[in-house]
Amino acid sequence: MPSVISNEEWQGHQHFELNWWTENADTFGEEYKQVHVYAPRMGLSGFQDGGRWPIYDMQGLSVLDVGGGPVSMLLKTRNAGMRVVVDPCEYPDWTITRYQTAGITLSRTPAEKFNWKGKRFDEAWIYNVLQHTMDPEAVIEMMKRQAKLIRVFEWIDMPPHEGHPHELKADLLSGWLGEGEGWCDVEDVKHPATITDEKPWFIGRAFFGYRQVA
Repeated sequence: MPSVISNEEWQGHQHFELNWWTENADTFGEEYKQVHVYAPRMGLSGFQDGGRWPIYDMQGLSVLDVGGGPVSMLLKTRNAGMRVVVDPCEYPDWTITRYQTAGITLSRTPAEKFNWKGKRFDEAWIYNVLQHTMDPEAVIEMMKRQAKLIRVFEWIDMPPHEGHPHELKADLLSGWLGEGEGWCDVEDVKHPATITDEKPWFIGRAFFGYRQVA
């Protein structure tokens, strides 16, 4: 069961994550996962527009992306209201410039402490994030306070390792989300970021879906 880790331990995992992104400016692998693995299972449907694909039409809805990293899926949205990425990691400067150019607000705040002083967001998204946090349950509780609907995709049953201090479980995630309209599921899915000659596909187990918040 995930437990709260100290700020010192968490900072060490954040350092690992920052180094990974600093050394990997090619974001194709992560964006491939967003489009082909995460978004469809979170109930998001993209469409091609003027040669750009996919685009997610938010129809005026405001969205909070929790732990969006340097290449948030919000960069692929249009017709959205307020868009905010909350991620405390000190990513390279090109991240800030890209978000500013796209009209997306970046809040470098730990998700557990995030508090938007306006009205609730229509939606909050989280994908492949909770393993990286200090307190996964507190992050979900924040999202329930800040948004009317939560979309989620998280790898589960994966033992802790560098940069990923928590092992998540489907029953815990479902319990944290609580009751509400929507659906969640568990599936063994292909993880395209780990393609190698020796092991063409790594099968990862994932919890995903969306839930309305009371």
